[in-house]
Amino acid sequence: MKFTKLSQDPLCAARAGLLETDHGTVQTPIFMPVGTVGSVKGVYHRDLKEDIGAEIILGNTYHLYLRPGLDILRQAGGLHSFENWDRPILTDSGGFQVFSLTSIRKITPEGCTFQSHIDGSRHTFTPENNVDTQRVIGADIMMALDECCPGDADHNYAQKSLKLTQNWLERYAARFRETEPLYGYEQTFFPIIQGCVYPDLRLQAAEHALGFADVGIAIGGLAVGEPTEQMYSVLELLNPVIPQDKARYLMGVGTPANLLEGIERGVDMFDCVMPTRNGRNAMLFTWNGIMNMRNAKWENDFSPLDPDGTSFVDRIYSKAYLRHLFIAGEMFAAMIASEHNLAFYLDVVKTAREHILAGDFKSWKDSVIGKLTQRL
Repeated sequence: MKFTKLSQDPLCAARAGLLETDHGTVQTPIFMPVGTVGSVKGVYHRDLKEDIGAEIILGNTYHLYLRPGLDILRQAGGLHSFENWDRPILTDSGGFQVFSLTSIRKITPEGCTFQSHIDGSRHTFTPENNVDTQRVIGADIMMALDECCPGDADHNYAQKSLKLTQNWLERYAARFRETEPLYGYEQTFFPIIQGCVYPDLRLQAAEHALGFADVGIAIGGLAVGEPTEQMYSVLELLNPVIPQDKARYLMGVGTPANLLEGIERGVDMFDCVMPTRNGRNAMLFTWNGIMNMRNAKWENDFSPLDPDGTSFVDRIYSKAYLRHLFIAGEMFAAMIASEHNLAFYLDVVKTAREHILAGDFKSWKDSVIGKLTQRL
């Protein structure tokens, strides 16, 4: 498994590259649809591949550990076989989900004890058993267990949180080296750079994490409550520090505009629930702006859903029809909107890659980003 940088825009840090895995090669920059419990909500795998063009998807360790559980996943031969997905998979460690359970979890130097949101049963994640769990799940790319520091944390808290993450990373890496993949293909893991919004902590975190980075590295703890401009500042700070031969993954981000701003600052990989979650709530992202499909203005608009869209749902369904489905409470509405949004996100990163390779990404990005955020 390896990452290769192919090209960089002459006016900014935007990069095009290739991430090679045993389940296929991913062209970066890339957006990864979120398949938390072994499915991308409301979307067939056929459509993920053929219509949306997903090259890699996510699973979540916390959710998969609780349900269906490790015994089922081991019997199935791992998540790829269980969900019949033959392209790359990345798994989050579940740390973000665990630390979101503020009232029902306890963090210690050893690990994190938490109660299941399903039945209240108690469990513990340590760096060591988190490696073992992700080995059973079988993702191509595993994420190290970390503490996701709140975006509004003070410096003292963020510093203590970072120290915990660093200690856990050392233990995680040791356990990873002691174990082997279970299903006959290579796995790697990405360490995660934390440090909240504090430049000194982010630089400390990067220096430490890079000592454990093989193929790539993740940037976590952003888009968790801090102003967007602070997120961009952190990316600008880290860009010259991370070696060019490492894939950079910005976790949990974000809007189409966030993707382009992140790409400009050297990010290669993104994931977010926004395209599917917002789609289920009638919000569509397009090259011309954002549409709320419940609005009465679409009631008798029989034009294609998105004339500039790349998905087949954009060409065969009208705005009026989709609005009708949402007003009627039909589950098909959420499926159409999710498919459109995911196809649009993949089109954004694909088009960005084309402009990086052509050498005019910066000017193109500046010309389109205003439209992406306007409300139609």
